[in-house]
Formats: sequence, C-alpha cells, structure tokens
Amino acid sequence: MKVKAILLAGGHGSRLYPFTKYTQKTLLPLYNRPVIDYALGTIRRAGIKDITIISNQFIGQIAKHVGGGLPDERIHYVLEEEPTGVADALNLARVYNEECRVLVYFSDNITTIELEDEVRLFSKKAERPGCVLLAREEENPEAFGVAVADKDGVVIDIVEKPENPPSNLAIGGIYMFDELFWTYVDQGVNEKEERFSISDVTRRYVQTQSAKLLTVGPETWVDCGTPESLLQASIMAAEGKLNPHPFRD
Repeated sequence: MKVKAILLAGGHGSRLYPFTKYTQKTLLPLYNRPVIDYALGTIRRAGIKDITIISNQFIGQIAKHVGGGLPDERIHYVLEEEPTGVADALNLARVYNEECRVLVYFSDNITTIELEDEVRLFSKKAERPGCVLLAREEENPEAFGVAVADKDGVVIDIVEKPENPPSNLAIGGIYMFDELFWTYVDQGVNEKEERFSISDVTRRYVQTQSAKLLTVGPETWVDCGTPESLLQASIMAAEGKLNPHPFRD
C-alpha cells in the first residue's frame, strides 16, 4: 500500500519570535539551507513521492521555495488559516491522504536517520502494520512523550511530558501510521475533552499492541523549535551530520 507524507509546518512559531513574524519557522536557516529542506530530504530519500505541506499565512513563501517538487513528485499545499490544533491541521490534509499509509512529520524535527528501509517494509506488509514511533534515549525526557516498553521491546504505554518519566525513551515528531490512522484521529477528537494531541492516536495503536519503536541508537533527531536547538542543528549540518538532499549519495 502506498505511503504518503504529511508535513506539518504550521503554528505561530512563538519560541522563535521575532523571526517568525516575517517568515515561517521552516524557512529559517539551518546552516546554509532552510529547515524545510532537511525535512523534505528525509521524506524524499525514504522514497515517498506524494507530499502534503500544511502551513500558515506563509504558505506562499514555502510554495515559492519548494515549487512543484521533483519531476516524479506530487506536492499539495494546504493553508492553515488559524492554528487551532493538530487535529484540525491533519484534517486539512485528509482529502489527499485517505486510503493509504502515512508518514506524519512535524517539521521542527530534523533527523540523521534514514527511513527508506522502514518505509519500504511498511508499504509492503499485507496486514496492517500499525504504527512506527521514532524514539531516542534522552537524559531529560520530561519535555517529550515517553515510551514504556516491555522486555521484548513492545510498547505498552506512552506518557505525555511526565514529571517522573517511566523510561528515558523520548518520542520524536516523526511517525508512520497504517490505514486506521484517520479512524483513530476521529475517535481521539470525539472522546477527548481537552486539547487533542498526536499521542491520542499513538495510544490507540499501543492499546492494540500494534506500535513499534524505531530507536535511533547512535543516530538522533533535533527539535529545531527554539533558537538554541536551531543553533545545535546548524552546527550538526555544518559538520555534515544532516542531509538536505533528496537522493542518497
């Protein structure tokens, strides 16, 4: 089954203000390329050809930079008029991403890991493959969703930003979901009294024992949503650890 990508590049970008007063945060420089090039590079090198980009009033700037994509790509641009939450942003992309499997990529997250093999396996499975969660060992995981796994590596719970983390496995903002994704989004929205988060979807996969951890090991991912982390990622890019290019060398 085909795997498509949803690249979420909306929100106010308040942690990067005043720069985000004038442009979208994914167009800020990460060393010598904008942030979005690194996210798109990861998606493209994974072999995904159908990409939906969701953004705010700066969607035109993104479209001017990315253009129509590569010759064999299909790029959809979707305007998020107001940042009213993850569920609303995802639903804007639904029309282009139904009846398929999806890579959901929160654009702040830049990773050194290559996803080509995982996407290929994910697309070829005849049975529903569940979801794949990108995780890393984090000294201070309190600011993240935290995975709890049993002795066999099966995820049994995800706790959102816990005061006392049950493990050091932090979940990054890059996910793969099977064709039950939109059903679980709808269920999460209908049942959630508070603000919906992507963890409301991943927990449903956990409950059915169909969530897999992809622990990055010596690789990593960086949340580029603050000036400090953007600087950290820029240093990594200058050292050649991050790749903005659409093809494998």
